[in-house]
Amino acid sequence: MEAGFESNRRASMLNRRKTLIRPERYQPATPMLPGDGKKEFDLWVFFSKVVTIWAPASLLSSVGGLHDKGSRQAWREKIALCFIVFLMGGSVAFLTVGFAAVLCPPSQQNNPAMFLRYGESPGHLGIRGWQFDITNAVNPKGQDNKDLINFDALAKDQNGQDITQFFQRDVVEYPSCQDPVIQKFAAVNDQFCKKDSPCSLKKLDDATFAEYKIVNTTKKVGFDWDQIGDLADYLVIDGNVLNLEGYMKSHPVPTGDQIDKIIRSVLNTDHKQGGKDATRLFFGRPDLKASVNCLVSKYYAGNIDKETIGCFTSTLFLYVSLTVILSIVLTRFAMACIFDWFISHRLAHKPKDKNSVDSTQNFVNAGGQPLTSGNGALKTLDDVGNDLFTVLLVTCYSEDEVGIRCTCESMAATDYPDDRKLLFLVCDGIIVGSGNDKSTPDICVGLMELEPEFKDPQPKSYIAVAAGAKQHNMAKVYAGYFHYKDRRIPMVTIAKCGAPEEQGKPKPGNRGKRDSQLILMNFFSRVTYNDRMCALDYDLFRKIHHLMGVTPDFFEIVLMVDADTKVYPDSLRLLINCMCNDPLIMGLCGETKIANKRDSWVTAIQVFEYYISHHLGKGFESVFGGVTCLPGCFCTYRLKARKGDDDWVPIITKPEIVQEYSQNTVETLHQKNLLLLGEDRFLTTLMLRNFPHRKMMFCPQAICKTVVPDDFWVLLSQRRRWINSTIHNLLELILVRNLCGTFCFSMQFVIFMELIGTVVLPVAIVLTYGLIISIILKPPQDVTEAIPLMMLGMVLGLPAILILITTRKLIYIAWMFIYLLALPVWNFILPTYAYWNFDDFSWGETRKVEGEGKGDDHGKKDGEFDASNVPLKRWEDWERARIRTNKRQERQRQQGGQINQYDGDYYGDAGSVHSQMSSEQGQQQYYDYSANSANGTGYPPQQYYQQQQFEDTRFNTYELERAPSPNPQGHGGYY
Repeated sequence: MEAGFESNRRASMLNRRKTLIRPERYQPATPMLPGDGKKEFDLWVFFSKVVTIWAPASLLSSVGGLHDKGSRQAWREKIALCFIVFLMGGSVAFLTVGFAAVLCPPSQQNNPAMFLRYGESPGHLGIRGWQFDITNAVNPKGQDNKDLINFDALAKDQNGQDITQFFQRDVVEYPSCQDPVIQKFAAVNDQFCKKDSPCSLKKLDDATFAEYKIVNTTKKVGFDWDQIGDLADYLVIDGNVLNLEGYMKSHPVPTGDQIDKIIRSVLNTDHKQGGKDATRLFFGRPDLKASVNCLVSKYYAGNIDKETIGCFTSTLFLYVSLTVILSIVLTRFAMACIFDWFISHRLAHKPKDKNSVDSTQNFVNAGGQPLTSGNGALKTLDDVGNDLFTVLLVTCYSEDEVGIRCTCESMAATDYPDDRKLLFLVCDGIIVGSGNDKSTPDICVGLMELEPEFKDPQPKSYIAVAAGAKQHNMAKVYAGYFHYKDRRIPMVTIAKCGAPEEQGKPKPGNRGKRDSQLILMNFFSRVTYNDRMCALDYDLFRKIHHLMGVTPDFFEIVLMVDADTKVYPDSLRLLINCMCNDPLIMGLCGETKIANKRDSWVTAIQVFEYYISHHLGKGFESVFGGVTCLPGCFCTYRLKARKGDDDWVPIITKPEIVQEYSQNTVETLHQKNLLLLGEDRFLTTLMLRNFPHRKMMFCPQAICKTVVPDDFWVLLSQRRRWINSTIHNLLELILVRNLCGTFCFSMQFVIFMELIGTVVLPVAIVLTYGLIISIILKPPQDVTEAIPLMMLGMVLGLPAILILITTRKLIYIAWMFIYLLALPVWNFILPTYAYWNFDDFSWGETRKVEGEGKGDDHGKKDGEFDASNVPLKRWEDWERARIRTNKRQERQRQQGGQINQYDGDYYGDAGSVHSQMSSEQGQQQYYDYSANSANGTGYPPQQYYQQQQFEDTRFNTYELERAPSPNPQGHGGYY
């Protein structure tokens, strides 16, 4: 009879086709974070040491209190980063303010208010390059009472012409010509008033001007290149027009010096338009360059009123930067509007119905039988329908009972079938939050109706994200239900309690949020690949199957929320709709709103910042399917993606992602900012890097509310972590070459601009207020001067238009003005504080724990890790060990001996009804796969049963994999 039972059971199991281990599935990629291995030369480390060469290790240890090598290196990298930030900020300030001043000083600017054009200014003559009004001039008389010079006649002959040579001057009046180095040049020593060029007017000074009644207009004589070409003895040096008519009359024969050669060469050029520019020739030699100031002061007749090369370059840079910045701003705005109008609603609409099993009622009964319905069990993916099996992950640390209960109730209240969602709480250690009277695990377990079979769980081992001996951690798995009104939602709580040697120490079991996420990620990765499991994984497998009635490989989606977040009732359904409508979506987030917006001025300034970061930032990125940060407080990932009817592509469970996200060796400042401060953003970065052609999206219809810091110091600590992790993650994303787009029209370019914008925020806000002050003091006179004001107005005004387009709630305009008033906080105080604390990897004031001291860190290395403490075995091995234990306990019970209810990590929970049953009864009660055997979804691979007779020998995985399949057609199969 027993043999017949085994035969029927083997025949009922379908083959698990090996689709996840095909060679073409493997996609090797260079890790973003190097793991253990031989250390090679690191250019960044070398650079950080060069920048901080003035601070030897002994000084940092004795004065700075940095006694270990790692903290000293982190400090050096912080200084190096601050140095780079300073250089970039200085560069932006120079390009904004100093670039134009250097290339186009006021003396060279083509400003109509500065020039009167030569030949186009009747009643004016030029003296020393200035235009003089001679309308009321008195002509000087000679001894014979004849006019020495007729100003009016000269102006009528050629208005604006230079008459400087008619005034008496002396070379000693020009200090720039007294340099001994340039005395050898004739043009420098040339005297003014000589026989061939007499000076008929009095000394060139203000008294003479007053006597002759000629008035300086304070405008310079302006020439263009055509006019210079027509004037025989005029040339240009650095935009200055020089009248050398007197010099050429005095020296009709070449003197032979270098300046004379250049002057004659330039004046005799055939190419008149622009060809009479001697700037390059004079600035090419130091001795000639030294003579430029002298020549300009002696022979100056005006300026080129066309743009110089410097002014042209400055103007070109202004318009190019304007085009680039406005293009980015307008493109982001336009794409965000397009996403809101056309894409988001189509993405979140109800997907096409499938022939799914009626799952409106909770099917799980006390017996924990597998999923069945009136027409049979789940058979194909269509039977699963659009109600995908979803894990609701809530990571808890030090939150109070009100916050955790509110989060759980909001998840339970979502309009999604209770039989398709599993509430999955992870408590990060035995922690008593500040103000709490119970530990976090006690609070979470107190919310549950525990299953009698698992009411007293035992700690199970797993490999944690930590260094040294802390890699061995233990956790208890509580299984039961969460009651909300008339609903009963399956719930699992994992309480990390630490290894035995941790008991009695502060925060036993605490390993961080990333470790809590990796408990789930590792578990589903091992389930997907039928990989070796730790004791905690196996315990989870049993209890999830008992609660849900299906094996964990049915789960496709994980929703991650924080323990102080409240999700809206329709949020989960909308997120799942997006996943069903677009199979390429691998990650998704909704909009996070602020629950305590009116608590203080600190919360008030965050309202608009939260809104615009979602609807403008994430809305724009969603058009290209590349949201660069899914917030950990409310986001959804695919555990695996469907590929046909019987094939899967692991997504967040992909080994490369899990392995890199679970880095234990975190040494450099860059690694610590990625993994210790911004794990949520880094997970998004990993997903984009491993799946650049899949999508990370934003669903604005799915909404949650969260509690934000209401104290400035808590906000300062939170934003320090966010800003620093943002910078380091953007650095990683820039290296992802195959993101959407190309060159300036690519996500890579947008990420680069976002990185630059983040780094130079303090400089930008200072320049912004400087611009506002300068505009108030001196309003712009033309379009060019108004360009910065136009840019500022567009950057600040477009978000207001976006508000009217997307929400149509005018109240957000008020929140925007509050945000603008706080711009110095957002753009100067917060980033400056964050940059100076690059080497601070703590959570600061964000999460307070009772009795916790400053600097407490779960990541510090303590002892060495002993891998033998955490055995890893396949599901088949764990199941065989459980059956053996049941048989042994059954024999002991029959013989009247003492039953060992707990034997390490291999067996069931103490006090479990399961441990008192016979092996056959236990297996049928908790793993009765015959109930859903016809659909091919049985777990684990049925080959295990084909070698059941070898249960007393070592399990041979290779032989089991090669065992003949009882399902040669290969129909169904959930994998």
